[in-house]
Amino acid sequence: MSLIVHQPQAGAPKQLLLLFHGVGAAPDDLVPLGRIFAQQFPQSAIVSVQAPHDCPYSSGYQWFSVEGITEEQRPIRSAQAMPVFIQTVQQFQQAFGVNHESTALVGFSQGAIMALESTQTGTALATRIVALSGRFSTLPTQAPNFTIHMIHGKQDSVIAYSHTVHAAQRLVQLGADITADVIPFVGHEITPEIAQLVIERLTTHVPKRYFDAAQAASEAS
Repeated sequence: MSLIVHQPQAGAPKQLLLLFHGVGAAPDDLVPLGRIFAQQFPQSAIVSVQAPHDCPYSSGYQWFSVEGITEEQRPIRSAQAMPVFIQTVQQFQQAFGVNHESTALVGFSQGAIMALESTQTGTALATRIVALSGRFSTLPTQAPNFTIHMIHGKQDSVIAYSHTVHAAQRLVQLGADITADVIPFVGHEITPEIAQLVIERLTTHVPKRYFDAAQAASEAS
């Protein structure tokens, strides 16, 4: 079951951070990351979300099967899983009384794939997407009106860091608000360095839409 890692001691949460684990893993695996976030965002509700399906080769869970998966099959499988993913995010938003404008999705590996693919559905789920060691199933075709942060270890042997590089290049071409970091000497993992980099991106990056709004206001005056 999904785990509530943190919620404010008093009052309604101001933000919702949903964490999505990798294939074959479990919500417990992202609890340490959630606790780090709780120190920085004490007024947030932080949930480590369990994927809906049992994984046949571990005691963990998955959004879609990777057995025999190919580049052609991955978009199909992630698309089939997407309605449940969207429903899950919206259920937690309703439960905590938080809308998409105060929601961030943080995914690792397959969890990152689902979070990234959700940006192509046309459904507003969040204003920040953080993809750790992830990728798009296929390169994006539209720029979401919110921020995407991609972070990848250069020595990742599970999902090559080149997927982050190519996705970032495409998103920049589309005019998206994107940051992309490739970390040397890091594999398919979430290190303390990466956890702190996520916090840095969430707290210091000013979304492009704010600049666009300010420019439009200036031109209108």
